[in-house]
Amino acid sequence: MILETEFPPDVRVENEMLALTEAGHEVHLACSTRKNRPEREGFGKSIVHRKKMPTFIYKSSVGCLKFAFYFNFWRNFVFSICTKEKFDVIHIHDLPLSQIGVDVKRKFNTRLIIDLHENWPALIKVATHTRTIAGKLLSSNKQWVQYELKMLPEADKVITIIEEARDRVISLGVDSSKVCMVSNTINFENLSIQVKKNNTDELTIFYGGAINRHRGLQLVLEAIKMCVLKKIKIRFWIVGEGSFRKELEKISMEMKIDSQVNFFGHKPFNEMLDILAESDAAIIPHLRTENNDASSPNKLYQYMYLNKPIISSDCISLKRIINETHTGFIYKNDSPEELSHLLERLSGDRKLLNEIDGNGRKAVMEKYNWNIDKQRLIKAYNELADKNRRLS
Repeated sequence: MILETEFPPDVRVENEMLALTEAGHEVHLACSTRKNRPEREGFGKSIVHRKKMPTFIYKSSVGCLKFAFYFNFWRNFVFSICTKEKFDVIHIHDLPLSQIGVDVKRKFNTRLIIDLHENWPALIKVATHTRTIAGKLLSSNKQWVQYELKMLPEADKVITIIEEARDRVISLGVDSSKVCMVSNTINFENLSIQVKKNNTDELTIFYGGAINRHRGLQLVLEAIKMCVLKKIKIRFWIVGEGSFRKELEKISMEMKIDSQVNFFGHKPFNEMLDILAESDAAIIPHLRTENNDASSPNKLYQYMYLNKPIISSDCISLKRIINETHTGFIYKNDSPEELSHLLERLSGDRKLLNEIDGNGRKAVMEKYNWNIDKQRLIKAYNELADKNRRLS
C-alpha cells in the first residue's frame, strides 16, 4: 500500500490493513513523514515503511502533474522497497499517487488497485489552495480530470466508497467488473462506548471531523446565532482540526456566540466518541459539491452506531442513507435559515429525537458495518489472485 500522508492515523487504511492480514495476506505500507518517526516499524501484523519528506518536496505536491520532483521522490522510495521485497499487488490510496502505482505495475509486474477515498478532481475544484491564480496554474481541475481518465484504466481493481462514487467511475468508462465498493463504515468489534443522555435543557449538537470551508460549519454558526437571538438554549461542540478552525473561532466571537460553541481540537478516537455520546444530536453540514454528493464520511456511521439523531445537509449520498435508515433530518445545505428552524423545532420538541432512537444502531448492525465492507475488500483481492492463477 502507498499512502501520501502520515500514518497512523487513518481509520480507513488501518481497517483495510487489519482485514487483509486477518485474511492471510502480508501487508506493507509506504508513507511519508515530516516528523521524527521510525523508517520502519510494525503495525499489528503489517509493516510500515516511512521516508522523511523535505519541505520543498512537500510544497511541490501542488504542482505534481506539471513538475517531476514529487513523483520522483515517491518513485525512488517505492522502487527501493519493491527491489527488496516481492509484492503481488500495489494498492494506491487515493488518486494522486496512481502514476507511481502504474510505474510499479510495469516495472515489477504487479497487480494495481486504486482506492479512491475522494472524487479528487471535484475536491480540487473547491480546495482553497487551488483558487488562487498560481493554484489554478499548478493544479487545475481540468488537469486532474485528464489524469484520472488516464490512470483508472490502468488499474486491475478500482475501489470506491459509496454507490454514487461507484456509478461515477463506471460512467468514466471503467469496466464495471473492475469496480468494487468498500465504504468507510465503523469497525465496532473493539468499541465499548456507552450511549449517554444529555441531562441539561440545552440542545447539544456535535460535529466531529476535519474543519475546512467546504464542510459548511460556518453556516451552522449562522444558524446557531439565529437560535440564540430567539433565546433558544443550544450548544455546539466541534471535535477536530483543520485549516478553517481559526477563521471559525473568529466568526463565533464576532457573532458573540463563542460561549455556545466549544472547539475541542483533535481528540483520540475513543475520546471523540465519548464526547459524541453526551450530545443530543450530531450534524454533517457539508456543502453540496460533486465530491460531497458522493461521500461516505466516517462520522455518518459513528453517529449511527451511537444512536445519535443525525442532522444533515442534502448531499445526495447522505440524504439517501439517512432517509433509508430513518436516522435523522435533512436541511438545504446552503440555508442557515432552514437549519435554524430545524434546530428550533428539535429544541422545542425532544420527542422528535426520541422517535428515531435505536434506528442508527440497528442500521449499523444489519448493513452499514465494517464486517460487511471488509468482505468486499477481501473478495476483490481473491479475484486478483484467481486471475493470477489462471494466467500462470
